[in-house]
Amino acid sequence: MTLTLSDILFPLKALLKAMQRFNNKNGWVYCSHMAMSLLMALFPFILFIISLAGFLSQNIPVSDVNNLIFGAWPDAIARPIEAEVRSVVEGASTSLLTFGGLFAIYFASNGIDAIRLAMTSGYRETDPRPFYKTRLIAIAFVVVGALVVVVSAAMQLALPIYLEFFQKTFPIAAFDNLSVGGLRFANWLLTGLFLVGMVTAFHMWLPGHRIPLRQALPGVALTIFLWVAGGRVFAYYLSHFATYGATYAGLAGVIATLIFLYFMAAILIVGAEFNGILIAREKEKQQEDAGED
Repeated sequence: MTLTLSDILFPLKALLKAMQRFNNKNGWVYCSHMAMSLLMALFPFILFIISLAGFLSQNIPVSDVNNLIFGAWPDAIARPIEAEVRSVVEGASTSLLTFGGLFAIYFASNGIDAIRLAMTSGYRETDPRPFYKTRLIAIAFVVVGALVVVVSAAMQLALPIYLEFFQKTFPIAAFDNLSVGGLRFANWLLTGLFLVGMVTAFHMWLPGHRIPLRQALPGVALTIFLWVAGGRVFAYYLSHFATYGATYAGLAGVIATLIFLYFMAAILIVGAEFNGILIAREKEKQQEDAGED
């Protein structure tokens, strides 16, 4: 099968069409819902992680949890949120099996459910699953995500110990720089893997029907690329042009976080729309090939 110019240009056309569909299908309304839901779910999710770590007898520093969750966020947004997280966690109970812990799981799952609605719309599907099933899926995402964060944070704790043992066993000066660079690379790698795994899971299991990995990957790649690029652009905007402090005073950090989540939600939905268009195109080609046969 030979590739035509139309086939080569189709991904670009699909992206433009995905952005058009996003605008025509009230995508900005979904973004508002997602941004507010995610902001409200953020603190319950982190409290659940700390409680889960305590339940598993893991002494996980809050800073390691913050690095995994906010490592890809612009510093201007991440720093105020991290400070608030520390102050909340310090005064919170670390008991998992309490009404507070159960409510934390439920409220954190609201953010996942908002993503589910947007992803289902992006893939041009309806969700036939009953409420209890979609809620259990959202809760499962919260619990599994928290477990992944705890395990990743534990690995961050264990890695310096391993590197120190390695240096003592092989006392070579060149390994000093390797140790520093290795820790930095490990932190970057864990944050990147967490981000890619999270977005892939959103695409595969949150829409109304399960999306195969092969069909999900183009939208995942587009989402990650635009998130990284958008995060850099937004960070530059905050440092050079934004004046939220003059407009919103003490709420400036919250407003900046909401706007950041708003645009990140838009990118996630566009990624789902992009995949939906590619899947529709694939079905059309299969029908054409079947008709020719």
